[in-house]
Amino acid sequence: MRDLEKAYNPQTTEDRIYQLWEKSGFFSPDALRGLGSNTKGRRSPERPFTIIMPPTNANGSLHAGHGLVLTIEDIMTRYKRMRGYKALWLPGLDHAGFETQVVYEKQLEKEGRSRFKMKPQELYKEIMEFTMRNKKNIENQTRKMGASCDWSRERFTLDSSIVKTVYSTFQKLHKDGLIYRGRKIINWCPKHQTSLSELETSDVERVDTFYYLKYGPFTIATARPETKFGDKYVVMHPKDPRYKQYKDGQKIKVEWINGPIMATVIKDEAIDMEFGTGAMTITPWHDAVDFDIAERHGLEKEQIIDFRGRLLPIAGEFSGMKIIEARPRIVEKLKAKGLLAKTEKNYKHTVKTCYKCGALIEPQIKDQWFVKMKPLAERAIQAIEKNEVVFIPKQYKKISLHWLKNITDWNISRQIVWGIPIPAKICQGCGAGIVDVENKIKACPQCKKAVKKEMDTFDTWFSSGQWPFATLGYPDAKDYKTFYPTDVMETAGEIIFFWVARMIMLGLYVTKKVPFHTVYLHGLVLDAQGKKMSKSRGNVINPLDITAKYGTDAFRIGLIVRNTPGTSLALDENRIRGYRNFANKLWNASRFVLMNLKDFNPKTKSGLTLADKKILKNLHALTKETTKLMDSFKFYKASEVLYHYFWHTFADKIIEAQKPRLNSKNKKEREAGQYLLLEILQTSLKLLHPFMPFITEELYQRLPLKNKRGTLMIESWPA
Repeated sequence: MRDLEKAYNPQTTEDRIYQLWEKSGFFSPDALRGLGSNTKGRRSPERPFTIIMPPTNANGSLHAGHGLVLTIEDIMTRYKRMRGYKALWLPGLDHAGFETQVVYEKQLEKEGRSRFKMKPQELYKEIMEFTMRNKKNIENQTRKMGASCDWSRERFTLDSSIVKTVYSTFQKLHKDGLIYRGRKIINWCPKHQTSLSELETSDVERVDTFYYLKYGPFTIATARPETKFGDKYVVMHPKDPRYKQYKDGQKIKVEWINGPIMATVIKDEAIDMEFGTGAMTITPWHDAVDFDIAERHGLEKEQIIDFRGRLLPIAGEFSGMKIIEARPRIVEKLKAKGLLAKTEKNYKHTVKTCYKCGALIEPQIKDQWFVKMKPLAERAIQAIEKNEVVFIPKQYKKISLHWLKNITDWNISRQIVWGIPIPAKICQGCGAGIVDVENKIKACPQCKKAVKKEMDTFDTWFSSGQWPFATLGYPDAKDYKTFYPTDVMETAGEIIFFWVARMIMLGLYVTKKVPFHTVYLHGLVLDAQGKKMSKSRGNVINPLDITAKYGTDAFRIGLIVRNTPGTSLALDENRIRGYRNFANKLWNASRFVLMNLKDFNPKTKSGLTLADKKILKNLHALTKETTKLMDSFKFYKASEVLYHYFWHTFADKIIEAQKPRLNSKNKKEREAGQYLLLEILQTSLKLLHPFMPFITEELYQRLPLKNKRGTLMIESWPA
C-alpha cells in the first residue's frame, strides 16, 4: 500500500479522480443494474431515482449559484446511488432564448454591429456558434464541480427530439382550445423589440411629476402626458356624484393638445373615485386598464407610440421624438394653451421595466399567441393541495397556490431570432393564425388567401416547461417509462413561477402525471457583504477561482453546512478557507490511520473492549442520524453533524485515545485498535462522500479492504 502524501493537493487529484469516475461508467444508471446495496433487502436495487438538472443557460460561464445547484443535486444523486438506487441525473443546456440573444446583442454592440441590420439566418448562426462554444466551457466547469451526471444522456433545448415534443404539445394545446392568437395588450421592450410575459418584467418604484390637465369641464391627472394625444374618451364611475349631470355616451367638444376634439363620456365601475379627480381619459393602446375599459365598451384604440418608443404622427410636431425628449416640450405646449392646471413634483408610483435591460416597458397592442392558463392551473392546484408535489421549504406551497389561483393567460410569442420557431402560418388576408406543425398549409382555410410563415419564436420557458418529460423521450422511450415521473426538482426559489409551476401544469396536461414529487428550492448565493452578485457591481464569484485556491470539496461543503433551503447564503472566502482546513484534517487523520495499518489483517475483529463497542454503537447512531437527515433533505444539518463528528470526536478524541494501543506490543490489543480506527474511517468516508467526493474517493482507494467495488461512488451506504 502506497503511503499517503503529507498534504492533500486537490489540483493534482481532482481531474484524475473525475476521469476514474467517468471511465467507470457508473454515472449511467444502466451500469448500476444488479449492484444493489448491502442494506438487508430493504428496497429493490432496481428502483430508479431521477433528477433532471435545470438546463444551464448557454450564454456564459457558471457562477456561484450554479455551484450550489450542482453541489445539492450531486449530493442527492451520490447518496441515492450508494443506497442502491438506479440513480439518473440528467444534464442539459438551455438555449435561453431572449436572455442569450440579449447577451449576444451586447457583444454585437461592442463590435459596432446591430442585430437589426443582420439577416435572421445570419444572426441565428452566430448565436448558435456562440452557444456551442459556451456549451463546452460549461460542461468542463460542471465536471470540475464533481458532478456525477450521466453525460451520455445530455440534452439541449434545441435538440430535434426536444423541438418535436414542444411542437406536439403546442398542437395538442391548440386542438384542445387552449392556444389562441389574439390581439391584446402586451408588455413591450422598446430596446430589444420583443414582447415579454408578466414574469419577465420588474416592478420599479420611481418618482415623477404628476400633471393635472384641463379636459373641457373635467380635470384629469397623468404621469404620462405624451400618451394623451389620442384621448377622446373621458371615463368616470357611474355613482360618482360629482359627474351625475353627464350621461354615458354624451358627446362634449373640448380643446386638446393639437386642437379641438369631440370627447365621449363613458361610465365604468372600474374607475377609482378616490384617485385624482375621479375622472380620467383613457389610452387603450398603451395601458392595460384602459384597454380593458375599451374592450368592455367597444371603443376605438389608437397607437400613439411606435414599437421603437417614438411618437407617431398623431403627436403632430412631436412625431418621431423619443419620450424622454418629447415630454418636457409637450408639457410646455399644454402650459401655453392653458391646459396645465397644476403639477405635483414628487409622485411615487410603480412602473414596469424589462427584467434584462431595465428599459421602461411600453404596453402595446399586438397579435400574439397565448396559452389559456386557468384550465391548466386547476389540475396543478389539485395536485399541490393533495401533496402530489411537496415543496421544501413548505411555505412555497402557499406561494405557488396563490399564484396559480390568480393566473392570467401566457403570451408565448417572442419577436427574436434565437429560439424555437412557432410552427404556424399567418393569413395575409384575414390575419388569422393557423397552427401548421407539418408545414403543409399554403392557403388560409377560412378566406382562402395566401399565408406567410410566422416569424415569432416561443418564449424559452414554454420549451423549458416541458423539460422533465421531453428529455426522457415522452411518450414511448424506455427512459420515459423507467424514470418518469422524476423524484426531485431542485432549483432556485426565484424561478418558481417562471419554471416550476409551468412544469407542473404542462407535465400534468401532457402526461397526466406530476413531473416530480418533490421540489427543493435553494436560496441565492450572495457576496460576503450579503449583496446580490452582478457584473455591474463587479462582485460575481467564479466558482473555479475558489476551487483552484481551496479545492472543490472545501467549496462544496462550504456551500452546504447550515445553508437551509430557501434562505440566502453570504459566500465569504474565509468560510471556504475554514472547510479547506477540514479537508486537511480529514487527510491528516486518514494518513495517520493508514500509516498504522501496514501489518493489519482485515479479518481481525476480536479483542474489542466494551469501550470499543460503545464507540461503534455511537458510530452506528451517527450513521442512522445522518441517513434520516439525508432522507429528509436536511443536507445542511447532515454535513454539519459529520463535520463535528470527524473533527472533534474521531480526530481529536478517538485517534488520540488509540495511540497507546497502536504502539502496544500486545498483538490483539493493537489489532483491536486498528480495526476500530479502520471501521470508523471507512464509515466516515462513505458518509462524507456525497459532500466531499474527491478527497473521500482518493482516501478510499488507499484503504486496505477486501471486496472493494473499484470506486467509493458505488459502495453501499453504511447500514
